Amino acid sequence: MFGAKKKSLEVERMVKANDREFNEKFQYADNRIHTSKYNILTFLPINLFEQFQRVANAYFLFLLILQLIPEISSLTWFTTIVPLILVITMTAVKDATDDYFRHKSDNQVNNRQSEVLLDGRLQNEKWMNVKVGDIVKLENNQFVAADLLLLSSSEPHGLCYIETAELDGETNLKVRHALTVTSELGADISRLARFDGIVVCEAPNNKLDRFSGVLTWKGSKHALTNQKLILRGCALRNTSWCFGMVVFAGPDTKLMQNSGKTKFKRTSIDRLMNTLVLWIFGFLVCLGIILAIGNSFWENEVGGQFRAFLFLNEGEKNSIFSGFLTFWSYIIILNTVVPISLYVSVEVIRLGHSYFINWDRKMYYSGKGTPAEARTTTLNEELGQIEYVFSDKTGTLTQNIMTFKKCSINGKIYGEKHDEVSEKKEMAKGEKPVDFSVRSQAKRTCQFCDHSLMESIQLGDPKVHEFFRLLALCHTVMSEETSAGQLIYQVQSPDEGALVTAAKNCGFVFKSRTPETITIEELGTLVTYQLLAFLDFNNVRKRMSVIVRNPAGQIKLYSKGADTVLFERLHSSNENLPSVTFDHLSEFSGEGLRTLAIAYRDLDDKYFKEWHKMLEDANTAAEERDERICELYEEIERDLMLLGATAVEDKLQEGVIETVTNLLLANIKVWILTGDKQETAINIGYACHLLTDDMNDVLVIAGNTAAEVREELRTAKELLFGRSQHILDSQVLCEKQQPLELKSVAAEDSVMGDYALVINGHSLAYALESDMKNGLLELACMCRAVVCCRVTPLQKAQVVELVKKYRNAVTLAIGDGANDVSMIKSAHIGVGISGQEGLQAVLASDYSFAQFRYLQRLLFVHGRWSYFRMCKFLCYFFYKNFAFTLVHFWFGFFCGFSAQTVYDQWFITLFNIVYTSLPVLAMGIFDQIALDTSYWTVINHVFIWGSVATYFSILFTMHSNSIFGIFPNHFPFVGNARQCLSQKYIWLVILLATVVSVMPVVAFRFLKMELYPTLSDQIRHWQKAQRKTRPPRSRRPQTRRLSSRRSGYAFAHQEGYGELITSGKNMRAKAPPPTSGLENMTDSSPSRMENVWKKTTDAASGFGQDIPVKL
Repeated sequence: MFGAKKKSLEVERMVKANDREFNEKFQYADNRIHTSKYNILTFLPINLFEQFQRVANAYFLFLLILQLIPEISSLTWFTTIVPLILVITMTAVKDATDDYFRHKSDNQVNNRQSEVLLDGRLQNEKWMNVKVGDIVKLENNQFVAADLLLLSSSEPHGLCYIETAELDGETNLKVRHALTVTSELGADISRLARFDGIVVCEAPNNKLDRFSGVLTWKGSKHALTNQKLILRGCALRNTSWCFGMVVFAGPDTKLMQNSGKTKFKRTSIDRLMNTLVLWIFGFLVCLGIILAIGNSFWENEVGGQFRAFLFLNEGEKNSIFSGFLTFWSYIIILNTVVPISLYVSVEVIRLGHSYFINWDRKMYYSGKGTPAEARTTTLNEELGQIEYVFSDKTGTLTQNIMTFKKCSINGKIYGEKHDEVSEKKEMAKGEKPVDFSVRSQAKRTCQFCDHSLMESIQLGDPKVHEFFRLLALCHTVMSEETSAGQLIYQVQSPDEGALVTAAKNCGFVFKSRTPETITIEELGTLVTYQLLAFLDFNNVRKRMSVIVRNPAGQIKLYSKGADTVLFERLHSSNENLPSVTFDHLSEFSGEGLRTLAIAYRDLDDKYFKEWHKMLEDANTAAEERDERICELYEEIERDLMLLGATAVEDKLQEGVIETVTNLLLANIKVWILTGDKQETAINIGYACHLLTDDMNDVLVIAGNTAAEVREELRTAKELLFGRSQHILDSQVLCEKQQPLELKSVAAEDSVMGDYALVINGHSLAYALESDMKNGLLELACMCRAVVCCRVTPLQKAQVVELVKKYRNAVTLAIGDGANDVSMIKSAHIGVGISGQEGLQAVLASDYSFAQFRYLQRLLFVHGRWSYFRMCKFLCYFFYKNFAFTLVHFWFGFFCGFSAQTVYDQWFITLFNIVYTSLPVLAMGIFDQIALDTSYWTVINHVFIWGSVATYFSILFTMHSNSIFGIFPNHFPFVGNARQCLSQKYIWLVILLATVVSVMPVVAFRFLKMELYPTLSDQIRHWQKAQRKTRPPRSRRPQTRRLSSRRSGYAFAHQEGYGELITSGKNMRAKAPPPTSGLENMTDSSPSRMENVWKKTTDAASGFGQDIPVKL
């Protein structure tokens, strides 16, 4: 916006609560957001600048200037300026319309209402009027207006629950924790209005997982971390209300810092057309020079005989000067070789292709009534040239729905079976899923197609009972019971939700918990277990355990975790069960399921007391506390007895496997860029067949330092290229970028076998540095698939930019959340999924639809057809214009190189606009690569014969008496058309010219089809042969190989939540607390709670290290 003061670079931010006057002197941005490109003042200059980047527009502007010079122009300037203004106006209107919708979207967001504390009372304010330092009240299910420092909430101890789907794509809830000193403010408006704390924090940045600052209030300083901040784009869940202080607003919020800038995207066809215009202009200059030289010779040798008729004076005319003027005259006359109607036709064709996408019923999702939408009309043909697809995971490939599919208990598999043909036939006959409705708390939507499991439970199989008892006890789930008696589970991860729900459906219902007890309902009987210890999960241990005492006084340790970890801790008396279960786990992982091993241990009372005493000592240790606790966990989690394993399906969207397979078959590289954990991302890679068990190796880059990442990249390249080749390739780290492109392409062909690359976000941060990014790109491009996990939105965009810049490849990014916006804007083509995570991705995208499976139709049908049609259109268009224009060149040798036209001006004007426009437009819009139509349709007949009829109609009209009576000076040739066309030899010449022109092409195509058939010809012949034979029998779908020894472990869980549960800090009190008695509920020894928050904060080295709570 013009007139705004330029703000100096911000290094540190100081914000004072409830003091707008103090904060205004720092000129902080307000909460208004701008995602549009133009405003009223900047639209005209910026849009004209963008349009005249097209060489053709600049070329026609140059011709217009030439036509204004009467000495060299034989055509009026009107014939050029009108089409030029028409094209520029049409493009400007389209750009203005697109930007209008961006403004409309911005206004919808900016005009949302929020409650702001002003002048000692809560007032409704628009989001755009919220200022830094204001105190804002949020209520349940409201979106957060700005980045807020949490002050207080309705939950105990200042906790609040948020959904961060717009930020990181995860729909499970996360917890935020207010400072103790501010949580005491509660909902007391008078105390909140008197709050005058000063926050000194970092400058605005795009790091979603980090925040550092200090709150100074009442003479005390309090450290602020990311756990105290609620970011814009989040939604408040399961919390009645909370108050927060605005720290960052509008463009300074972390969401907007990650959004990226709207870029002007152009297709390869646009760049090709610019290049063609330059070459054709050069060709035009050559023709002009030839004709100018001819004019100079003609003037020198013959021109003297005609000078009396051509010039006003009798003096001798300079032949060189005459040739100079003739050169510019022919430049004007021959300019129709690149008519401005070309760009109008291109825009019309693109508009038609966009409507085909919008009208495609096969891309319409009836579940939500969502059609596909082409949000831009200028990129359609680029869809047919995609080489790299960058995809988000959650909500894009998956539905974010976990389903308990199978389990292995005591060596027996329960659940759906996919390895036997006979069993498939039985299911095809209509095998019904298990009816869980007999359980009062069973989830009606759960389906489990194996009745033998319920039979084992009813027969009282002790192993089966113990299996589901473990699932009902070993977790971090919180439960709430509605007034209707239905249980609602608040889960930290969707995996736990699926397992606890499965136990509930099988009769082992988790009812409630306190810091000391867990109550479950076992087949209708309430049983309360004493919770003695909670051994929390972390990414190193890859397991979690609980130690409980049952009503009989027995102490048991229940554990679940990765099979690779638990199997090392089994007792030797397990005999053959581990081997059988391991085979079952391999089968589950081969089907793309997420697996956990289940085990238990009976503990002696005396041993447990001694161990628990050592654990208490370790918890109070001043040094090496974590190491001592870890050693004690290792000591007690041994000699386990194996119960079995679980298999949970992270449900893919329909058609994902087929789409990914077809993309790979089309030689399109698919990269997954996700904020999820490594194990989860790898598991989804196998589930969607991006990763396969037939691959030679899956390379994992997970270094925590630059040196470790460099060494891992070097080792991986040695594995791919061999040690001798690596000696040469290692120099790429210091080479310039251009040699990298050439060398990596050659190296790609030299790699034998299929490899996949998996890299973590913290490793990617080092790998994207200047001295390593070339090596990373070379390694990644050698691999068949790439999975980047724990990446930030900015890192997603950086990966896309890396491939765009150094591989010179056409890229496509697809996602459904606000965390994908920067990636979508960076790619050549951005696709938004209108899913569960809002519309931020859709609003920033070029194309949108509801399901990932529609991507293959967008690329393979609409993209291929658009590219093929556009290329064919350009060939025909340039052909007809060269044929039309070169007549003037040939005529120059017969008219003394005098720059006279062989056609009248009306024919020149109407040739491209009317006479020949419809046939090429019909081909450019409706041609279907001869697969569906190998004959003329109604459209062909209408456009071809319609153009011929239009020509003759206009011809007779212009040569008629009536038009001569109205415009005698412009249409003097009365009756010429009627006299000429009454002669038989004229029609004979037309017929012979048509046959002579068409026959060579028809003969060439016939011989080519017979001798060298294209793929389209072969498919057409195959289709004709298939119609004559009976239809083929449907084949049984091929199943995945089940002999993999790969671990299918994947568990979306975070460290620190177990201690939060055992402390009771996140549990609501049974009775409402007194107004001023918040401090009475606070634990007098906060060391455990402070430690867990410190641990979760320090451990957040990767993106999205939050503490989820609910699915």
